[in-house]
Amino acid sequence: MAVVAPVTARIELFPADRLFLIAGPCVLEGDDLNLRVAERLARLAERVPGGVIFKASFDKANRSNVDAARGPGLDEGLSALLRIKRETGLRVLTDVHLPEQCAPAAEVADALQIPAFLCRQTDLLVAAGRTGRPVNVKKGQWMQPEGMAGAVAKVRSAQGKGEVAVTERGTFFGYGDLVVDMRSFVRLRVACRAPVIFDATHSVQRPGQGARGSSGGAREFIPVLARAAVSAGADGLFLETHPDPDSAPSDGPNMIPLPQLDHLIAQAVDLWTRARV
Repeated sequence: MAVVAPVTARIELFPADRLFLIAGPCVLEGDDLNLRVAERLARLAERVPGGVIFKASFDKANRSNVDAARGPGLDEGLSALLRIKRETGLRVLTDVHLPEQCAPAAEVADALQIPAFLCRQTDLLVAAGRTGRPVNVKKGQWMQPEGMAGAVAKVRSAQGKGEVAVTERGTFFGYGDLVVDMRSFVRLRVACRAPVIFDATHSVQRPGQGARGSSGGAREFIPVLARAAVSAGADGLFLETHPDPDSAPSDGPNMIPLPQLDHLIAQAVDLWTRARV
């Protein structure tokens, strides 16, 4: 990867004492869409105590269907993320799926993210930690909170004193649905000794229940779950957002429409402030 991100001052990305937000489209699209979302988030950042991190994936390697859109790929995707950083000043986060993606992704991304389905992949966790970048590990949909301690330990074994966060994204219940246990935020924090993020958008995902076997979702429940999670002790929120979720190439049914984001974040910040007075 020839392109290298500009050097920026060291800033805590996952603060445990200030509510922060990770948000963006599920997958990188064209510059117009990417920057439209990022500029909205940049304006919102001054109202979020712990700041805002732009999130989008260069590859969605775990799509339901073989012919589903996956994204622009590593090189083109990292170039797009670099343009977002330069245009908006936002810090950026992206998923990695393979150990060999970690080092080049870390040249641009301020933080790396381990998808929930890969949260026990030792080589991937160690490679992400070895970059020295902050790492967000999503909890597997089948795992109890205490089971994530081992995943975090793998990152820390290679990372040293860098930042690690864990994300609750719901647990499978029955067939094709997820539930969120609000006790999980405290249990994750105790077990992992790390800030805990709530993924309010993937938690309303309904795998296999969308068109032609794609993932469906119930986005109407995003606000209430996000508010409940902040009240229950989540340190940060993860929200995938899009100006027109119904036309998004990935995860549209479980994304919050961009015009609704400001109001939800205002509510979340108010709840977080009240809970800590």
